[in-house]
Amino acid sequence: MVSVEGLTVEFGGTTLFSDISFQINEKDRIALMGKNGAGKSTMLKILAGVRQPTRGKVTTPKDCVVAYLPQHLMTEDGRTVFEEASQAFAHLKEMEAEIEAMNKELAERTDYESDSYMALIEQVASMSEKFYAIDLTHFEEDVEKALLGLGFEREDFNKQTSEFSGGWRMRIELAKLLLQNPDVLLLDEPTNHLDIESIQWLEQFLMESAKAVVVISHDRKFVDNITTRTIEVTMGRIYDYKVNYSKYLELRQERRAQQLKQYEEQQKMIQETKDYIERFKGTYSKTLQVQSRVKMLEKLELVEVDEEDTSALRLKFPPSPRSGNYPVIMDGVGKRYDEHTVFQNVNLTVERGNKIAFVGRNGEGKSTLVKCIMGEIPFDGTLTLGHNVKIGYFAQNQASLLDENLTVFQTIDDIAKGEIRNKIKDLLGAFMFGGEESTKKVKVLSGGERTRLALLRLLLEPVNLLILDEPTNHLDLKTKDILKQALIAYDGTLIVVSHDRDFLDGLATKVYEFGGGKVKEHLCGIYEFLEAKKMEHLNELERKNA
Repeated sequence: MVSVEGLTVEFGGTTLFSDISFQINEKDRIALMGKNGAGKSTMLKILAGVRQPTRGKVTTPKDCVVAYLPQHLMTEDGRTVFEEASQAFAHLKEMEAEIEAMNKELAERTDYESDSYMALIEQVASMSEKFYAIDLTHFEEDVEKALLGLGFEREDFNKQTSEFSGGWRMRIELAKLLLQNPDVLLLDEPTNHLDIESIQWLEQFLMESAKAVVVISHDRKFVDNITTRTIEVTMGRIYDYKVNYSKYLELRQERRAQQLKQYEEQQKMIQETKDYIERFKGTYSKTLQVQSRVKMLEKLELVEVDEEDTSALRLKFPPSPRSGNYPVIMDGVGKRYDEHTVFQNVNLTVERGNKIAFVGRNGEGKSTLVKCIMGEIPFDGTLTLGHNVKIGYFAQNQASLLDENLTVFQTIDDIAKGEIRNKIKDLLGAFMFGGEESTKKVKVLSGGERTRLALLRLLLEPVNLLILDEPTNHLDLKTKDILKQALIAYDGTLIVVSHDRDFLDGLATKVYEFGGGKVKEHLCGIYEFLEAKKMEHLNELERKNA
């Protein structure tokens, strides 16, 4: 369906890809993997036609619809949410006009036997078949389903898009793309702005209704659930595996071990050949053999071993000072904005050492309750912080709050106090900001680098209550796993707001569910909670059908 041939991308003296070829077939669900900076997003842009390669080409059939969701975008203002999502069907009006124009041309022409006339008939027939196969009588229902699935409420439909944050605008754009029913769907980090329910809806949609999909995502569970093929971008080449991400990791390890073995055998053979040449290069009777071996070495294709990404975050939270038995106690806590009740009558006790997840759809108050704990906003009811509670807080927009004009070193140097000042360089090295990296200005850092820097600030003084609001957005799979292991080992109390099921699995031992103005406690991990939720939904369906 889509053919990539001899793709080469060079910039600034660096080769990102070199002579890459592959095909995207119907029903392929591909994960594009590779370390940060390997060129995954660039590859997606080239497939989408928004960027041109240095050499090579991407070919798609004439009527093939390719839809692309970039990592960062802004929906145009001036339309309601429903109107903007309905723009997915704007191309059908164009198609209808094109069919009409071709039919008019057929009626006016008289060269019935010509090849071009027959070609035009075939074109009209093909386009008409495609056009009339689309059932436009239900398009409003389809728009409604997509918007509700992605977390919008019916009352949002007639609101202006300008009233919504970047994350919600991303959802509108995603709804538009899905409604176009494209032949190839290109998604760059689609889950970053979605809650757990919306991610599950998107997974279901992609598995049941999508055609070909190519996705870049740091959400391991999402990637494993939806993909059947993994293309790894590394060292300017690609490796294509017809398996999902977890299986690919196993095969990649096997491949590297094989390469290493071949490399070592070849190096041994090269050394033995060089020794032979050195020993007999002046011996007349061995001249032919020596020359033959010299030529053989010159023509030898060297075995390359894939690079191992050894740049790993070294993350360990300092021991936490002892707090009281109950770091947070809430009694009848509520929050309203004018007529809108976010939540009410929240009674919640956090015990020392608890590791808690706040989950629920966006807009149900998870971050709002965190702000109540932090004393950032007024609220109803009573909220008591326990004895000697020292809070370390990572806000959802923490990475964007960093001063862009400071360097990485200055960002840490400005807030480091006491003994820790002597260890700034070591800390920066542990967070992959060693050497020249520490002199970079914050404004040139990627999303993942900014998140790492914001996390580093949390380590500068010991705390016993860590509150993290969506800490994994923009972190790659490896860094995310290192953060998770550090949090499991952390000896203080943890409250984490996250939509990442894989990250929460094995980390959170208690789940607080936000929804419908209430906060409900579940004494279990994230997967037991999700299973229970499925059962609840089934019971609701049975009650409705009764």
